[in-house]
Amino acid sequence: MNWSGLENLLSGVNKYSTAFGRIWLSMVFVFRVLVFVVAAQRVWGDESKDFVCNTRQPGCTNVCYDHIFPISHIRLWALQLIFVTCPSLMVMAHVKYRESKDRKYMALHKGSHLYANPGKKRGGLWWTYLVSLVFKAGFDSSFLYILFRIYHGYDLPKLSKCSLSPCPNTVDCFISRPTEKKIFMLFMVVSSSICIFMCILEMIYLIGQRIFKVIHIRNENQRMVFADQHELTNIAPPRSQYRRADPTRADSQLSLNKREKVGERQKTTVL
Repeated sequence: MNWSGLENLLSGVNKYSTAFGRIWLSMVFVFRVLVFVVAAQRVWGDESKDFVCNTRQPGCTNVCYDHIFPISHIRLWALQLIFVTCPSLMVMAHVKYRESKDRKYMALHKGSHLYANPGKKRGGLWWTYLVSLVFKAGFDSSFLYILFRIYHGYDLPKLSKCSLSPCPNTVDCFISRPTEKKIFMLFMVVSSSICIFMCILEMIYLIGQRIFKVIHIRNENQRMVFADQHELTNIAPPRSQYRRADPTRADSQLSLNKREKVGERQKTTVL
């Protein structure tokens, strides 16, 4: 399988992704695709050839191998990587659709743009990006569950018992290099779990960013409405129209006049 073509195709998604999306893409290609291509295929390349059962009954080994390995780990992981990386193409296709729509709009409206930035995650593109994250986390979780159900856990026993027909009785079957294969299987399971965690973090980040933006816009609108309703105008007439601008001052002046009159009377009485 040519993974370089898929890598070149998905590398363009980096400029439309968040920081969590870039970390997720690096995890996929470094810890999953690279390990899958370089090491895992070689480790699991002898699973059928070196599978041995302690019997010479024709067909017994094949039947037991099919029972113990219903699907090859390598093929299951290849399907998983294809399904997990495909939702990112939804985002890229949506951005290309926006760019094409923007070019048509520019041709009809003499250079004016329909989108200031076609790759900015707002409107329909925001929903497409969020749905792609749900699909990526869902596909990874589904394949981990399938692997767990088929092999009854994430373990490879060194000895397996098989009593299927045409085996004459219960025979012992042995897997080639079970410890090494178990290590690689656990590595792929852990890397898939980390990718699921990164997708969940990115979903939380996107939703939290949208909620914060909606609250900010609502507060700004409320502030503008409040400012419009309480705009400063000259409601009260000037003070010159009032005879008594300050009642306190008038009372004080009246008390001063009374004190002056009392003083004059006292002077008259003394004289």
